[in-house]
Amino acid sequence: MITHLEQMIEAARAKTRKRIVAAYANDSHTIEAVNHAIDLGIVEGTLVGDEATIMNVCRELNIDPGKFKIIQEADEQKAARKAVELIVNGEGDILMKGLVSTDKYMRAILNKEAGLMPPKAILSHVTVVENPNYHKLLIVGDVAIIPAPDLDQKIAITNYLIQTAHALGNEKPKVALIAATEQMLPGMQACVDAGIISKMAERGQIKGAIIDGPLSLDTAIDKESAEIKKLKSEVAGDADCLLFPNIEAGNVFYKFNTKLAKGELGAIVVGAKCPAVLSSRGDSALTKTYSIALAALVAK
Repeated sequence: MITHLEQMIEAARAKTRKRIVAAYANDSHTIEAVNHAIDLGIVEGTLVGDEATIMNVCRELNIDPGKFKIIQEADEQKAARKAVELIVNGEGDILMKGLVSTDKYMRAILNKEAGLMPPKAILSHVTVVENPNYHKLLIVGDVAIIPAPDLDQKIAITNYLIQTAHALGNEKPKVALIAATEQMLPGMQACVDAGIISKMAERGQIKGAIIDGPLSLDTAIDKESAEIKKLKSEVAGDADCLLFPNIEAGNVFYKFNTKLAKGELGAIVVGAKCPAVLSSRGDSALTKTYSIALAALVAK
């Protein structure tokens, strides 16, 4: 079982190389990240974008452009569409955001005519966090895409967290359904949804994990808090996965881990026919590498 982000790279290297397609890869951040993943033996890389710009960036970075398959498309929206088309046509296993704006990137993924989204699929964001103050990796969602997930969306996110844990070698992850309290309060929607999802798991409607909730964050990740509150739970104090009730809770947790707790992470978008890397310019080179490695492990 993978217990540190670094191990994802080794695990990905042990598998057949996946093919990553970068949409509008005109920037040094994207080219550097894909180049590094190629050097690590994780992927083969296709860059969709303006060929002259890509060649100039490669020269500036002293990177051999011959490492990549370069497909000419100077328009960012068309480049995003072309990248999705390559995936749908079986020419790639992982999609990656380049210099294209996030809204255009997401529009290309969600375009029903393109065929990257299965019918009734729910797109979500999954993050694997390594916090120096926690004893193992935490797989969390959703911190970036669904603002206020309803019950169906929470069920989908729960399954995505479980699938990601399985890809990391954890066959029976412990999933904590986070709320402001571990008490079952009917007036708090997060508690009600957590109670329903927990009961569904108990009855085998959600498989492959031990699920409990509602759990407050302290009882989910701190055994002492769970013991003080006399909480009997297989998940409490030892969670592998955290389902957040809304994007505010998830996003604050995500940023707190990186900015104050000096945690590191890898993150992908799931729900489409392939995992998608949605990195920002603010992400470190290491974060991008971990995100590509995670996508390579999750990709079919």
